[in-house]
Amino acid sequence: MAVSPHILPPAQSVTRVMALVLLGLVPATLVYAWLFGPAILINVAWAALACVGLEAIMLRLRGYPVRPYLGDLSAVLTGWLLALSMPALSPWWLTLTGCMLAIVVAKHLYGGLGQNVFNPAMVGYAGLLISFPALMTQWPAPLALAHAQLGAADSAQYIFAGHLPAGLKLDAITSATPLDTLRTQLKQDRTLSEILRQPLFGHLGGKGFELIAAAYLLGGALLLARKVITWHVPLAYLAAVGLTAGVFHLYDVDHYAGPWFHLAAPSTMLAAFFIATDPVTGATTPRGKLIFAAGAGFLTVLIRILGGYPDGVAFSILLMNICVPLIDAHTQPKVFGHGGDDA
Repeated sequence: MAVSPHILPPAQSVTRVMALVLLGLVPATLVYAWLFGPAILINVAWAALACVGLEAIMLRLRGYPVRPYLGDLSAVLTGWLLALSMPALSPWWLTLTGCMLAIVVAKHLYGGLGQNVFNPAMVGYAGLLISFPALMTQWPAPLALAHAQLGAADSAQYIFAGHLPAGLKLDAITSATPLDTLRTQLKQDRTLSEILRQPLFGHLGGKGFELIAAAYLLGGALLLARKVITWHVPLAYLAAVGLTAGVFHLYDVDHYAGPWFHLAAPSTMLAAFFIATDPVTGATTPRGKLIFAAGAGFLTVLIRILGGYPDGVAFSILLMNICVPLIDAHTQPKVFGHGGDDA
């Protein structure tokens, strides 16, 4: 806890904060469904329902009252964030496995809300990415580029039964993400300018993905306006992503994508406003938030460019979660009324 004096902000219940964060996710979710089809809405609903069910089971096993804790909406938010981080056409059991990692392992085995060390949604995502890498790369193609489209009923049938309409193959409705495509083709010795001329890419980043990133930015602005989050984490995270990507781009402009490409990735904006801002697993002091977010932004780009995965958000957040106690310990404000030597 920070030292005195304590100036308390207007009271905000956990439920109200979670509800505002969920509201901030609505624009991006709707844009996602508009550009990539309704599968994301089904997956979000399924992940939220699974997380709520697992939360209820764990509360019952731990002897806690179920209804008050379920009412805080934290499980719904975890499921929503996890679903947005996963391919929308993920089979039901894959999403359920991610929810189990998030709720059972990352949250309740550490003591529940407020005591977990790691961001639950990122634990779920990272666990799935390591364990089922092939399934975690089957992202729906933008509707404008897909060879076929799935409606809500067909999407639900594939997610829960694994069946596609007769004559339709999975590669007709899925594709790699822009980050994955860029990484793969750079390894094939193609130049950046050649890659970015493909239909998958737009003016700044992936075609369609840019609009999702803008929608996350809009939702983040709502959270800032409602004082759910402070400016420290989004600014430091986005600045670190931009500066790190800019250095690599200046070193080799035809091999490393510019900072605008990384900033226009939806995962970047999702991390800046909705994941790195988690008050439980992130730093709590003003300087600590800047250090935490800057470290996460730097690691995100480093993993994207030099690591083994096309996107580094989850791993960067989890690595910085480990550093939070040390960051908070060394960034405490001076005790009010004492000099520097006495602090």
